[in-house]
Amino acid sequence: MIPSIVESSKGRYKYPRQPPAVMGKLLSDHQETNAFSYSRTWEEIERMLDKAERRKNYHEMHMNDTEMDRPQRMFHARNFKALEGVIKTLRWTLGDKNVTHPLK
Repeated sequence: MIPSIVESSKGRYKYPRQPPAVMGKLLSDHQETNAFSYSRTWEEIERMLDKAERRKNYHEMHMNDTEMDRPQRMFHARNFKALEGVIKTLRWTLGDKNVTHPLK
C-alpha cells in the first residue's frame, strides 16, 4: 500500500501517518535488491572524481561569466552545486580525512 498525499486543514499537502508495521513494509533497504554490484575499483572511483572536478571547474568558470544571461548562469550554478555534492561523496568513499560525512 502506497500512501496517497492528502490536504491538511492548513492547506498543506502531507502524507497520512502510518502505523510502524505498515511503514516497515513501505520502506525498503537498498541491500534487498540485486541492483548493486559493488564491483567498482578504486581507479574507477578516482577517475569519476577527476571527471567531476573538471566538470565542476567548467561550470564554475561559466557561472562567474558576467556576460551570460541569468538563466544560463543559474544553469551553471545548479550544476556546480550538484557536483560539489558528488565530489564530496566520492572523496568520502575514497577515505579523505577532510570529509567526515558526505551529507554534512
